[in-house]
Amino acid sequence: MEAPKVNVSGLEFGWDVEKGQFLFEGEDAVLFWISSAMKTFFDTIEEVSGEEATSVVLETTGYRQGTVVGDYFERLHVSEKEFAETLTRTYASAGWGKAVIDLFDTDQKRVILRLRDDWEYKINIAQGKIKGGRFLPAHYAGIFTGLFGTNIWYRILQSQVEGKEETVVEYFPSEITVTENIHKLIRSREQQEIMQLEAMVEDKTQELKALIRTLSSPMIPVMDGVVVVPLLGMYDKERTDELIEKTLHNLPKHKATFLILDFTGLDSDIASVSADLIEKLVSATSLIGAKTILVGIKAELSLAITKEDIDLSNYDCFQTLEHGIYYALAEKGRKIISI
Repeated sequence: MEAPKVNVSGLEFGWDVEKGQFLFEGEDAVLFWISSAMKTFFDTIEEVSGEEATSVVLETTGYRQGTVVGDYFERLHVSEKEFAETLTRTYASAGWGKAVIDLFDTDQKRVILRLRDDWEYKINIAQGKIKGGRFLPAHYAGIFTGLFGTNIWYRILQSQVEGKEETVVEYFPSEITVTENIHKLIRSREQQEIMQLEAMVEDKTQELKALIRTLSSPMIPVMDGVVVVPLLGMYDKERTDELIEKTLHNLPKHKATFLILDFTGLDSDIASVSADLIEKLVSATSLIGAKTILVGIKAELSLAITKEDIDLSNYDCFQTLEHGIYYALAEKGRKIISI
């Protein structure tokens, strides 16, 4: 039994039901419903890849498919009129919508194409889009690239999706390529990822700073009127100011007359602490009637203090926290008695 065939506008459609084939101009083809099956296909790609990536993928695919068609027409060596008629008739017969070529300038390699009710427009409307897709404009750019033998790109002058009666696209020689657009998308995504990572790092940094402010240099009451502030790690200007503010705020709550600064946990690099930390803190505490005692200054720290020309002769200094506490108690007329 001969497979059924039909000729539409000079183009042959055929079917071989036994083999499950649909043929268009002797080549395997396939049919999909536009507003249901194809819409679902496009929606799924966009859901998985994102709108921007999907747009670039469809544009790239359309362009590369178009170059294959353009090479085919270029090999036919037909006249401009024959090309225009064959191209528009072929795509109309295949259900790609109505296409009309208004301008076809082979010298300047420029084309103006009008599209109406094409399948991409129908999908975009079914999707509720307010901006037209880029598959078909790029597809025709690929066709003209293959035909003219030079890279052709496009500019959408008006879009049917945006409420116009038809889509009008201008084509012209250009250095813009789909490969460049892919690289641009990759760079854009990389930049977005970098910005997201920077934002995450900044958030974590602020969280850590808040935690450090909470945990560092706590004020520990050891006995009535005596408090200890252990200095831990490094102190820059920000941490120094926070320590002074925190100390001045909390000292009156404990009714402290003696503040013991414990340097045991301080880094030996005193450059970031210098005289500023000690002098400011001592001056500030003296204003509210508290005396400062320095303890835990190790040999390495002593050398660093000497190099920084910090004068500690006016301060009571002790090797250990225990000695500092004993001294503070003695100044208050008390002592610890073993039972």
